[in-house]
Formats: sequence, C-alpha cells, structure tokens
Amino acid sequence: MTEIFRTQFSGKEFSIRTGYLAGQADGSVLVQCGETIVLVTAVSSKQRREGIDFLPLTVDYQEMTFAAGKIPGGFFKREGRPNEREILISRLIDRSIRPLFPKGYSNETQVVATVLSADNENDPDVTAMLGASFALQISDIPFKGPIAGVRVGRIGGQIVCNRSAKEMEQSDLDLFFVGRKIPVDGGGYEVNLVMLEGGASEVDEDVVLEAIRTGLEAVRPALDVQDEAVQKIGKAKRSYTTIQYDEEFRKKVAELALPGLRHGYSLAGKAERHLYIDEVKENVMKALASEAEEVNELAVDGILEELTRSVLREKIFNENRRIDGRKPDQIRTISCETGILPRTHGSGLFTRGETQALAVLTLGTSSDEQRMDYISGEEMRWFLLHYNFPPFSVGEVRGLRGPGRREIGHGALARRALLPVLPSQEDFPYTIRIVSEILSSNGSSSMATVCGGTLALMDGGVPVRDIVAGIAMGLLKEGDKVAVLSDILGDEDHAGDMDFKICGTVKGVTAMQMDIKIDRVSENVLRQALVQAKEGRIFIIGKIREAIAAPRPDISVYAPRITTLKVKPDKIRDVIGTGGKNIRQIISETGVTIDVQDDGTVTIASNDMEAAARAVAMVKWLTEEAEVGKLYMGTVKRVVDFGAFVEILPGTEGLVHISQLAKERVNKVTDILNEGEKVLVKVLEIDKQGKIRLSRKEALGHNVPQNGPR
Repeated sequence: MTEIFRTQFSGKEFSIRTGYLAGQADGSVLVQCGETIVLVTAVSSKQRREGIDFLPLTVDYQEMTFAAGKIPGGFFKREGRPNEREILISRLIDRSIRPLFPKGYSNETQVVATVLSADNENDPDVTAMLGASFALQISDIPFKGPIAGVRVGRIGGQIVCNRSAKEMEQSDLDLFFVGRKIPVDGGGYEVNLVMLEGGASEVDEDVVLEAIRTGLEAVRPALDVQDEAVQKIGKAKRSYTTIQYDEEFRKKVAELALPGLRHGYSLAGKAERHLYIDEVKENVMKALASEAEEVNELAVDGILEELTRSVLREKIFNENRRIDGRKPDQIRTISCETGILPRTHGSGLFTRGETQALAVLTLGTSSDEQRMDYISGEEMRWFLLHYNFPPFSVGEVRGLRGPGRREIGHGALARRALLPVLPSQEDFPYTIRIVSEILSSNGSSSMATVCGGTLALMDGGVPVRDIVAGIAMGLLKEGDKVAVLSDILGDEDHAGDMDFKICGTVKGVTAMQMDIKIDRVSENVLRQALVQAKEGRIFIIGKIREAIAAPRPDISVYAPRITTLKVKPDKIRDVIGTGGKNIRQIISETGVTIDVQDDGTVTIASNDMEAAARAVAMVKWLTEEAEVGKLYMGTVKRVVDFGAFVEILPGTEGLVHISQLAKERVNKVTDILNEGEKVLVKVLEIDKQGKIRLSRKEALGHNVPQNGPR
C-alpha cells in the first residue's frame, strides 16, 4: 500500500513515497524534492555470511542520464562504470550508514540510490542520503538511525542550507553534513554529527562550528518524518546472532594476550609492532588449542580486537603517551624535499613518520583538460589530482589495478584542499596535474598528499597564493575522559572514535572530512579538535616553508611555455582557415600546440620560445585589421581599368586607384602592376562600409614593413 510522507527543511519540501516501486526490496522509497527524484532501495540477505566479523555492505549511487533528458555518449550508448561524482556520493552514503549497523550483523547488505529525474536545482545527494536512511528505517534490517544530510554554505556572510548549485557558486563554504537522532534522558533528542565532508575558501574555524550547528539543527524535520513513517509502516527488525563467548573464555584470552599486547603497543615501528602482535595471536591460538579440541578463531579475533582497543586507550589515558611515545598533540618527525625528479615539471617528497607521499607535477595546455560529463552538464577540469595507493606502501602483495573508491575519495579531498590557493586560469593558463604516489603508509596518507602537492606546485613554479597543509585528528572517549590526538597513526584511527581530516593555510580551512564512530561528540570536543588541528597545521606549514619558502620564479625548462592572446570572435575563422588550413600551417611551420576558444582566446604552447614567438606573429598577422596611415606589403589580386585590388592582410583587400599608382600620370594599370605581384602600399582611408583606399604613390621610398610572415 502506497504511503506518502512530507517534510520541509531549509526551505525545501521533500515527499517520500513508500510501497510504490521496487516492492521486492526490504525497504524502498521514492524521494522527491522539486523535480529531482531518487529511488532508494535497501536489501539484506536473510542468511548470515559465515567466517567474517564485519558487515559486507555495498552502497551504489547512480545517475541515469535519462534523468536529465540525455543519451549517454560512447559507443554502447548506455550507462557504464560510475563517474567520479557517483563514486564520491556513494562514499558519502556508505561512510554515514556503515557505523550504524549493529556490531555482529554480517548479512550481505546493499543500498542502491538511483536518480530518476534531475532538475539541476535540488541536490540529488541530499535526497539520496535521506532516502537511504528512510529505506533502512522502515525495513526489517537492523539500523541505528535515523540520519539525514544537508549541504551548508555561506553566502554574503550568512550560513545557508540546501541552496542551488548556481547560488553555491557565490559561497565561500561548501560542506555536506549528516546528522543522527540521539534520544536524551527525560525525553526529546539531540542531533549529533555523523559525517562531514567539504571545502572552503580559507574560512575561520569558528565559521565551521557555526555551520555545523546550523546544519544539524536544519535536519530535524527530516529525522522526525522518518520516526513518523516507522510508527506507521515500519517493519519489526529481524533478529540476528553474534559471536558468543563466555566470560571465562574472555578472561583466558586476556591472560594469555595482554602482556604481549602491552609490549607490542610500546613498539614505535609499524612493521615491527604488527609482526609482534601477529606472534602474540599465534601464541594465544597455540595455547588455547593445547587445552581444547576446537578453538573459534573468529571469537578469539573479536576478543583480541577489544583488548587491543583497551591497551591503546589505557596507554593514552593513564600515561598520556601514544604508541610511538608522542603526547596527544605532538606531530611526528617531518621531512620535506623538492626537485628530486629532474625531468618532471615539479616534484615534492613529504615524509611524516612512516607515511611518505611523492607528489609529481605536470603542466599542460587547455587541450589536456579533463571533460567531466554529468547529468547536470559538462565540467572542463583544469586541475587534476590523482592519488595512488600501491600495495607495497603497507607491505602487502596484491595486483595493481585501477583506482578504487578510496583512491578516488582521497584524491578528491586533496584536490579540494589545494584548489583555493591556485592562480586563476587567466593568470596561469595551464592545465595542472598532480599525481600522488603513496610510498609508505601509517596513517593520514591523504593529508601527506596535500603537503606533497604543495611542495610539487611550488617546486614547479606555480604561483600559489599560500602554503596548504593537512592533518588528521583522532579522538578517544571513555565516559568523561576525552583525548584529542593530532596526526594519528593507522592503529589509532582503527581503534579510535573519530577520524577528522582538516586542511588549510595559516589563514583558514580549505577542506575537511570527518567520520565519527560513537554516538555523541560535543561541540567543545569539535572546537578542541579544530584548534589543535590549526596549531598542527601551522607547524607543518613551517616545515614546508623551511624546504621551499615560495614558488620558484619560473616554471621548469621542460614545461611548455604558454602564450595567450585575444582575437575578436569573428576573426576565429581566419586563424583556423578553410578546413583548418591556417592552423595546420602554423603548427607545421613552428611545431607549437595551439588551441582556439570560442571567446577568441588563442593559447600557444611550446618549449621553444622562438617558435612560440613566430606562431604568435602568424596569428596576429591572420587577425590583424588595417590601420589608416600604415604601410603594408600586399599582393595584387585583381587588375581593373581604374586600378588594382591588393590583399594587404589575409582576407583583407583595398583598392589602389590608378591615380595613386605613381607620382607621374599612368595611362594603363598594367604598366605598373600585374596580378600576383608584391607591392608596398599605404592605407589612405577606411570608410564606414569598411572599404579601404590604398596608395602605392605614398609608399614609395619607404622601407618594407614586417606586417606578416612572408
């Protein structure tokens, strides 16, 4: 039976229809905002997947091109692999819902959000996030919701929510928040932050906190309507079994493992520590096997996981000391190097503890821009950042394949962090590509990419406005005890309660990403994390500045030199020529790369400055307009009784009257000029109709001008 639920938040009306489409799914909703419609389904297998202790969750967000009245490009003319936007929104939903499934639930689960209609006014990601939570809430799948997402900006100094993409172009803040409903004692509820991602134009940390407060308050109606739906049509949640072990077994494992775990987590080196911990587990299994016929290895893994968390936490809370001996706000040893790859256009090696990123810069022309085709329209991307995470970076052996969702997400975060400090295309007309190769990883490789990217940009002579650095913050919370950790290790991320990545300059924040694993994180804790992150960020920026204080004064000798000039749009055809004849001739004679835009912008790129100068001269000659009083070396095109028509510029002719051929009287034009001859002439007049009057007589005795490549 179809039910329709409605709610309004942040000035937008949402309708959620249930029991209408996809009736075989465990949960299915059709969410509409304006003319944007997203179908979201949730399905979980009825059988538990044996032999695992994690949730096998898949989240797929897909934008159907028919939603915008388009036919897919390419040979097959159908939707193919997800584009970057689809991957990033899939990650947003995944990261928001994954921590809210109960521990021990390991049934195969899939959430699919399909955009069926898009009006380019209302964000499908906000609609899809609401639909994902709604579908899970009304289904029988165990889920600790509800949640809802909201996009927050700041336009004209005012914090705003759920504005259109066009309006957000004026915003200096673009953050996507997900809030969760948490009941409080005595009735009512509070909205707590679950996930955060976005960018900003060097905004202050106080602005971020204000945006968080506004965004979380804004989603209340979207949470309330889900409770209303659950009460009316919600299914009873299915039962599930978790790995069971009695307290005696837990104590036995703890007795065997704790001494080794405590020693293992006093070893600073990741490889050494993990090798020792593996030995501890192996010894525990051997000891248990000697006392029993069969040992549940999954149960032992679960207990060891809990013990590991407790060992790491007690070390920090009781000793104020972390795995590698640092204090909570202390940052690992940092090393910054530039120019280590001589033939690249720029390179930077950033090492922080056991995390190391090699960032490499390549400069190209506008023809190297990436064309991004979305249902909302095309985007030509002139700044590319690609993040690679090879298996050797964590001491593993696996096949090298294309980038996964994690690589796409980390690259997008680093790109967002660096974008606000890049020069405009008018000032620096290059396509910029950074490739970050993670050579070693022990936490915060995406933030190392930001720092390495800054080094590479400055080494390559890109005139960035400021230095950007990134840092990952962690959190441990036990009752009233709270520890905010700066520059977290991989183990601290795994055992911690929050992963908060913050990037920015000395002035302010440029990008953020946060995932929270616990129910409540207070504003005071968030404020402490932001303040501590700023202190760490400024420290890292100081280390970068020691390696390279400012962008190099010039780009690499191996990078193309780009010259940009403007011609009138109606002169573009003269540059290109019939069938591309002129532009091919320029490329053939000079070897440059040339690109012509519809607005008349002509970009010429070459490593040879003389060749570039010659190409510029050829373009100017092709697009030059005649000037009164100027001399031109022209070609006689036609001879008539009263004079000769002379081409002084490509496609531009003027008349030399018979009276202007010579100082003496001329009886016959062909006595002086014939078709095909070169002749020096002077422009006497250009009338209102554009007709040009020339004189050979007035040009006599003057030097031949360089009015074009002859």
